[in-house]
Amino acid sequence: MLPCAESCERNKIPILNVLKDVFATTKIVLEIGGGTGQHAVYFAKNLPHLTWQSSDQPDSLKWLALRLEKEGPDNAPAPLSIDVSDHPWGFQADGIFSANTLHIMSWHQVEQFFTGVGQSLLNPGKLCVYGPFRYDGRYTSQSNAQFEQSLKAQGQHMGIRDFEAVDKLASEQGLSLIADYSMPANNQLLVWRR
Repeated sequence: MLPCAESCERNKIPILNVLKDVFATTKIVLEIGGGTGQHAVYFAKNLPHLTWQSSDQPDSLKWLALRLEKEGPDNAPAPLSIDVSDHPWGFQADGIFSANTLHIMSWHQVEQFFTGVGQSLLNPGKLCVYGPFRYDGRYTSQSNAQFEQSLKAQGQHMGIRDFEAVDKLASEQGLSLIADYSMPANNQLLVWRR
């Protein structure tokens, strides 16, 4: 039986409602950190005008590949093996998407993620990142503060990232923030444009 992340089931419709507009003219989306593949299958089915190319770290590809093979539509090909720290990623796209990844990466990996985005995102292109963030050093909710504690208990390298620091990394890659959507469960969907 394929693994199922409840958070993916809860957030896929609100995210899609944004992506329909943001990726309206996009041809190829590269997803970083495809996980269980639930997002890839759902978004590809509901955005049939584009190719949804999912990816994950080499040791995390098994379930993603299996779900795409069993459930993926024609516009969701087999996933790529991408470690964010290995440059170049070897794939170019006019859209890049990542959900619930930056808070489980180390800060060095977050920096490497944006370097990879800078190399892989075409011009024009858009980057969408979903997850929890802090603003001016403050959590957006008490539940996010508790979530941060649970992340640190799993590994000291994890943590909810500061929006300003992440936006600076994006800016260094020639990206400009065009939208910051408040999402369910105290998450954000950040959109940058090149």
